[in-house]
Amino acid sequence: QVQLVESGGGLVQAGGSLRLSCAASGTIFSINAMDWYRQAPGKQRELVAGITSGGTTNYADSVKGRFTISRDNAKNTVHLQMNTLKPEDTAVYYCYANGVRTSSRVGDYWGQGTQVTVSP
Repeated sequence: QVQLVESGGGLVQAGGSLRLSCAASGTIFSINAMDWYRQAPGKQRELVAGITSGGTTNYADSVKGRFTISRDNAKNTVHLQMNTLKPEDTAVYYCYANGVRTSSRVGDYWGQGTQVTVSP
């Protein structure tokens, strides 16, 4: 019943920008936190940024000052504005929703991922 769909990934040169979006569909009452993770080949999936329902944000040290996470609670949507991109930002970026409240339960969900590639 709940699905997360990411969009906005692509190819960009170092120093460029991309804006990722993730929309949660279904009959959702509320979402506690929405996060962005990323995973490069051969590496562990890592938390990039997160935001609570109240708007509190946190970022990985590697992206502080370059990335901005935001959300629209009414639309159950989260965004990640990525500026001054570096080749080391290259990865598949995944949306994660924690504490998704529906009529039947509270659960956690992952999106399918969107590829971000940054060339030198």
